[in-house]
This record gives sequence, structure tokens and C-alpha cells, in this order.
Amino acid sequence: MISLLFDIDGTLLRAGNAGMKAIHETLVDMFGEVTESKMLVHGRTDHGILTDIFAGIGQDYQQHRSDFDQRYWSKLPHAMANSEGCLLPGVLRLLEELSKAPDIALGILTGNAQAAADIKLKYFGIDQHFSFGGYGDDYSDRNQVAALAVKAARLSLNDSFNANQVWVIGDTVHDIECARFVGARVIAVETGGGSPEDLAQAGPDRQFNDLANFDAFMSTIRK
Repeated sequence: MISLLFDIDGTLLRAGNAGMKAIHETLVDMFGEVTESKMLVHGRTDHGILTDIFAGIGQDYQQHRSDFDQRYWSKLPHAMANSEGCLLPGVLRLLEELSKAPDIALGILTGNAQAAADIKLKYFGIDQHFSFGGYGDDYSDRNQVAALAVKAARLSLNDSFNANQVWVIGDTVHDIECARFVGARVIAVETGGGSPEDLAQAGPDRQFNDLANFDAFMSTIRK
């Protein structure tokens, strides 16, 4: 069985900065007016991003985590509806066709917390294609999230899991690096946080402008 682990933001979809908008609104609700963070978020995990944001306003994320997370996740659907997000080119067809293949299993490998990932995927109507995943709830290190995703694939597929047939599909150098950490092959797409030059330098197995070329994608993973 071929296991495909997809990143979300910048790979499958653009959320129109909905996540950061919902985070900022939640912080304002909890602590009053705060300075909106301009930190780099591409390829990072929610755990790492939120730990840094809270430290930047003199607060401890872990101390407020339960309250913050519930407020944030409740605001995210509204933020999605009021942001200019979209599915990226080729994604809908690709997922629909891959889901029909009996020898392919689809999973998620994302820095999003699982609840946030579910909200984004459901908003665009593609959540049903994925049956396992690794998420950024508890780790700042994306390599650890990749390990969780591979473990989830192994548990989901049981005897059908093939460690030599794991692919990561992502848009940043972090995606390439975490794929190598777990011994996976990787497809890089130029639709998100990584420049074409930086992605190429990181050495993916294949690099595409986007996911619109279905035949090229399939020929890559079936080699």
C-alpha cells in the first residue's frame, strides 16, 4: 500500500490567514488588545507558533492552553468563512481519484492542531478523503509530527503498510526535511511557503508547480 501524507496549508488549500485572524481575536478576548504577531508560520506547528506568540505577550501557552484552544477552534470556522481561502489547483480531482485507488491510502501531516485541521478540511469539503494523520498539537518539532503521521499510517493499515512506500507532499523545506527524518520520499509543490529555489535545494524526489498534473503525480508515486 502506498501511503500519501499531505500537508494542508499551502499544499491542499489556502485559508486566507484565517488561522492567525482567529488566534488574534482569541488573544484579544482573553488578554485585551495585543500586538498582532508578524512571525513566520509557514511549515511550523501550532504548538510552536502559539508557544512563541504567548511568550511574546508575556504569557505561558501551557497555562492557558485549554481555554485558548477551545475559544480559538470555535472562532476558526467564522474566520474561514470571512477569509479569501481556496482549494489549490488540481487538489479536488487529485483527492477524488486517489481515493478510488485500492492500493493508495491518504493521510495528513500538518502543523495544524487536529481540531484546526479538521475545520479547514471540512470547510472545503475534502475531509472524507483522509483516514489518519499526524498533527501539531503537542510538538514544536515537525519531525516529531512526521513520526506521528507514519505511526498513524502503520496502525491504520496494519499488514498493508509498506514503510518503503510512504510519500510526504508539502510546500516548504520543513516538509522535505521531516520526510527525510522518517525515511519517506517527498513531492514538493510551489504553491505555499517555500520558494522554488529553496525547495529544489532541499532535494525533493519530485517538484511540481502545483498539483494540477494528475498523470505526472501518479507516475511519480508508482515508480
